Amino acid sequence: MGTIFNIQRYCTDDGPGIRTTVFLKGCPLRCAWCHNPESQNPKIEILLDSGRCIRCGKCAEACESNCHRFSKERIFDRSHCTACGKCASVCPTGALEVCGWEASAEAVFAEVIRDRDFYEMSGGGVTISGGEPLLQAQFTASLLRMLRENGIHTAIETSGFADEDTFLSAITHCDLVLFDVKETDEKKHLVYTGVLPERILRNMTLMDKNGIPFWIRAPIIPFLNDRPAHLDALKQLSLRFDSCLGVEIMPYHHTGAHKYARLGRAYTLSDIEAPSAETVEIWKKRIK
Repeated sequence: MGTIFNIQRYCTDDGPGIRTTVFLKGCPLRCAWCHNPESQNPKIEILLDSGRCIRCGKCAEACESNCHRFSKERIFDRSHCTACGKCASVCPTGALEVCGWEASAEAVFAEVIRDRDFYEMSGGGVTISGGEPLLQAQFTASLLRMLRENGIHTAIETSGFADEDTFLSAITHCDLVLFDVKETDEKKHLVYTGVLPERILRNMTLMDKNGIPFWIRAPIIPFLNDRPAHLDALKQLSLRFDSCLGVEIMPYHHTGAHKYARLGRAYTLSDIEAPSAETVEIWKKRIK
């Protein structure tokens, strides 16, 4: 069984052609700029949109763990929440939402194979993303294998942060890997993501030895990693590997900022503005 938080159809940014992207929960990294914070926790969660809450109290009545309380402020005590979903099921405005569900690889395969015509027409396929799909390596490998056996183009988006056996168990079923490289400076990588990059670089080498084509995907965040030295290092990294198809710049944006509040967390990069189109073009030219 796998834990999923979204299946998104008609994607055009997660590999060639029209694709269906399956987003899995759980990630070992804690990137400061993460635009899918609901993907970090491997467990099912409850999201709260306080702006939609009308303080009717139905959630408090339904909750058996006393997580919802109303006084001067509306309180959602997540420390006791079991994510049973009873509160969300009675919420009349949709202020409460269950994030994540469990499904077998066979069930997800049956869901995404419905779009086969779009894949064949556009040269697309299915991409497994997250979170970090390698945290659910057995599920990911099973789904990728079924897709490939049925002639569907397969891709995975990964940070590469896994042991070698886990990494190989999934990517050997991939036609393409979208390899996220967050930072090229070792110390900064630890500060920005919470992990060291040694394991990631080792798996990139392993992937190249196995001849699996991959793109380097590089999130570039103003004031954090928009350094010319980092951009130059990304270019040099791509040139080291025969299987690397190039570097794709992923400019910083604010689209995931509102999700932090729904998880009861603070967003630490709210003061950073998204880069202009001109700035992004300068970044792209530097690594072209």
